[in-house]
Amino acid sequence: MSLPPLAELPPANIRLSIAPAEWEACLGSWLTLSDLYLRLPAKEFSSATTTKSSLPGYLTSFYHEKAHSEPTDNTFSNQTAFNLQRTCFRLVHRGLLVPNPSKFLLEFGFLADICRVHGKSPSLARMFSELWKRQSKPLQNSLGTRKKAMLETLEAPSQATLRSELRQLADLMRVSPDAASLFMTGSDFVDALVSKYLDSNSHEERKAVVATTYFGLLALVNIDTPNISLLTDHLYSLKAQADNPSGRSSLLADLVTNTPLVIKLRRAASNTSADRLTKLLDTIQTYHSPSIAQPRRHIRRKSGKGKGKAPAVDGEMHIHRMSLVTQIQDLFSDLGSGFVLKLLDEYNDNIEQVTAHLLDDSLPPHLRDLDRTEQAAMHDTAQHSQIEDLAPRSTPPLEPFIPERRTVFDDDELDRLEVDAGRLHIGKKDRLQRNDQPNKAAILSALAAFDSDDDERDDTYDVEDVGGTVDTAHPDGEPGPSAKITQEENDMALFTAYKSSPELFGRSFNTRRGQARQALKAETGMTDEAIEGWAIMLQRDPRRLKRLEAQSGNFDGKQTDLGRTSYRESPVGTETEDSDVPTDRGEFRGRGRGRGRGGRGRGGDVAGPSNDANTAAAQRRKEASKGSRANHNRRDQRARKMARGGFAG
Repeated sequence: MSLPPLAELPPANIRLSIAPAEWEACLGSWLTLSDLYLRLPAKEFSSATTTKSSLPGYLTSFYHEKAHSEPTDNTFSNQTAFNLQRTCFRLVHRGLLVPNPSKFLLEFGFLADICRVHGKSPSLARMFSELWKRQSKPLQNSLGTRKKAMLETLEAPSQATLRSELRQLADLMRVSPDAASLFMTGSDFVDALVSKYLDSNSHEERKAVVATTYFGLLALVNIDTPNISLLTDHLYSLKAQADNPSGRSSLLADLVTNTPLVIKLRRAASNTSADRLTKLLDTIQTYHSPSIAQPRRHIRRKSGKGKGKAPAVDGEMHIHRMSLVTQIQDLFSDLGSGFVLKLLDEYNDNIEQVTAHLLDDSLPPHLRDLDRTEQAAMHDTAQHSQIEDLAPRSTPPLEPFIPERRTVFDDDELDRLEVDAGRLHIGKKDRLQRNDQPNKAAILSALAAFDSDDDERDDTYDVEDVGGTVDTAHPDGEPGPSAKITQEENDMALFTAYKSSPELFGRSFNTRRGQARQALKAETGMTDEAIEGWAIMLQRDPRRLKRLEAQSGNFDGKQTDLGRTSYRESPVGTETEDSDVPTDRGEFRGRGRGRGRGGRGRGGDVAGPSNDANTAAAQRRKEASKGSRANHNRRDQRARKMARGGFAG
């Protein structure tokens, strides 16, 4: 017994003129008959997919009407239409995976409509991948013919059908990367798309060209064996067109700006380790143009706040629904409460719609055939019988909540007791090995050689002698004020402040930020660490403390003597390189301050007879004050001498 033929779906203008009840009956008939065709044996089903049967025309009309339906067309929005769509997909799946599928199932238009209807289904992508492995040659022939026709359409002037054809091709490319790679093989198709984008003045046509190019380029990395070389060739071709100044936006700029092409290609390049493609994508990213960016549609989703109608409790009717049931039973006393509840569930508790359908006798088939006298279980005694009898008992004491403390050392090797016992120790651990111990003898010898009384400065690295610059920055790297006064004046300023307020040399934060400390730093040009270190060293050196006290007590700031300023020639044989340096009294002295070899000493000469007491006293005085005088600035003093008219002999 053969099945009755399947009628094709009518177009939209006829569907919308059919009454809802009649259209529901038609969908139910198609669903029943499609399910019967799906249950046919393999041999009979194969003969049913031939062109002489009604099944090819039915499937073609269904997917064509479904794919090209308008948003206002609600003929496919009910549950019966959804079940029919699922059954048709199972028919197509079975028809494509037979050894010799029918030719109508491999046509471009039919495959594009399927991709349009079931584009979000993961089963569709798997079906196309399996189909391409089994029927690659027939598909290549069918799609190759379509590619030639598409090239002619792109090279011709703009037509009304170009947008719909590009839309169908984009739907197929999105689902089947193998079909997309067939269209992208060679440079003719991409060149035709670039030319059409530049020649078109329609915004919708440009969007269709961009979508087709996007899915085509993306498919080259989504196939089983990514074709990176072909992809880079197409990208370089698009880049060359974008670099050509034509005064209009390029296809590459539109792709980079309005599609996630660069992001997805970069992700694919990281998986394939294509360095050439990564560098090319960095260059292409610079073609992003905000001026041609299209506004994105923001989908507003209503967040559920839990303010909807509460569902009825199982086994117990809500008081609100009970009142609705009694209102309907007042008009239709022969109806049972269970049947009325099902009507309310069908029409969302709308009493007016339930009453109108009952008066017109227009209930749907699944409600019309139910028992109208069915009663609802007001209380479910089975649930109450399962509740155990609770004997009275005292309330258990509340346990105090103790928060659990967590640290960064939780679940480490010591916490898991996996640490080696040899690494554990009690108390401080001597981390320095025997070879790393410092040489205490060398440290003690260095401290013994250090003479705290030696105040002689080492001018080896002075700015004038080195000829460079001296780093006067603070220890923390910040530039500090340059000191313009001598160390002796600094010592006197610091000692005066130390005698008046020793707490000024403390290390606390408030002391360092105090006004007195800031004034002392500005006066001496020293940092906080240097000032505090000066006070510490002063406390450790009693002789230095006595010297500063003596200096501060003897000098009152008054000049009692006025020295002569006239030039006097030194005695014969006592001139040295520094003999013309003026003294405190306006005199000129030699390196020995005039005490040696005929100078104005205090009764002795360091170069006199060795058995003379004055000579020994002069030598002791020289050694005692050698640290304060030494041999500093000899080169500078000679330069001054030469500037006054002296020349080197």
